[in-house]
Amino acid sequence: MDAVRVALLREVLAGTEWLGATRRFAGTLRSSVVPHGGGLLLVGTAAYEPWHLAAHLVDEAAWSGTPELTPTLVRHRVLATDPAHLSTGLGRIEAARRGETLLVVAPDAPDPELLTRVHDARRAGATVLALGSGDRDLDALSHEALAVPETPDLDLDTVQHLVSAAAGENALPQARGRRRLRDRLSRLADQLTSPPPTRW
Repeated sequence: MDAVRVALLREVLAGTEWLGATRRFAGTLRSSVVPHGGGLLLVGTAAYEPWHLAAHLVDEAAWSGTPELTPTLVRHRVLATDPAHLSTGLGRIEAARRGETLLVVAPDAPDPELLTRVHDARRAGATVLALGSGDRDLDALSHEALAVPETPDLDLDTVQHLVSAAAGENALPQARGRRRLRDRLSRLADQLTSPPPTRW
């Protein structure tokens, strides 16, 4: 999703809890991966693979100059013909250790096998974040969780866009009064999508 669309989403959601909630969650994500030089594992449920979030995080990592945001997509089913970057199976969660972050995206209840692996990763010291339906068992295993109720105005896909965009913002200190290109584009998008000022 481009900067203009994200700006429009933020305008629509202005005044709701969601802008603050997605920024806080994104801040937790960023602060858990940047100091450790990466180690972000991204997994969905057996019925849902978070392809779009993975792609958006890769884009944000490149645009923000924060390569630590680039995730490893962990998949429930891996075929022998899959390319290397899509060949990471659930066994990778078992190997997670301190300094790594496991982000679980679950629009439905995770199966017991995934919950067991998430539990093992947390016990080994990995930071666990959950984004999804608010499943009680998954949330209990998470250091931070963001539950997204399905409503006509908001869905998990929209929240994933907001989280990924916020994760890439202000990731690096600004150099002596100069703004990064990404920040300037975001500000321009906000200006282009805001209503004209009222004249008295």
